[in-house]
Amino acid sequence: MKSQPEVWLRGPKPEYPAALQPVAHAILQAQEEIHGLMKGFPSYLLWEKPVGLASPAFHLRHIAGVLDRMATYAKAEALNEGQFAYLKSEGVPKSELSTEELLKDLDQYIAEFLKLLSLTDPDTLADYRGVGRAQLPSTVGGLLFHAAEHMQRHYGQLLVTVKVLQVK
Repeated sequence: MKSQPEVWLRGPKPEYPAALQPVAHAILQAQEEIHGLMKGFPSYLLWEKPVGLASPAFHLRHIAGVLDRMATYAKAEALNEGQFAYLKSEGVPKSELSTEELLKDLDQYIAEFLKLLSLTDPDTLADYRGVGRAQLPSTVGGLLFHAAEHMQRHYGQLLVTVKVLQVK
């Protein structure tokens, strides 16, 4: 089977504003790569932490949580109790979760983030947004870009962890 070019080389995604194409491309690329990496990954290894690395399950849950939190801040909203609870639970082992369930949950968070991205007015990208309880300064564009960058960073960490676990 012939592999496709990376998402950014497949042309613009018409559902996203031109200024946000790089964000959409980065998220869609990471999503594809995560699915490829995790295909057939045994659920019993999800919470393993080889040589002290974060577990694969943590990375999958953390990516989902970051997308949700950055979207909330981009909408100029505060995190709710459910989001704080999710944040606290990202690394807590839940042996009942399967690889497929974690990927399905991640895909749902990605879809919600991409919907927000498609509805974002490019004229608002420089608008101020406070982050966290301290209301640290950011912008709509900064939050959207950070979500994509953070997802890519954790995909890289997930890749290393999964490869180490598959060698064992």
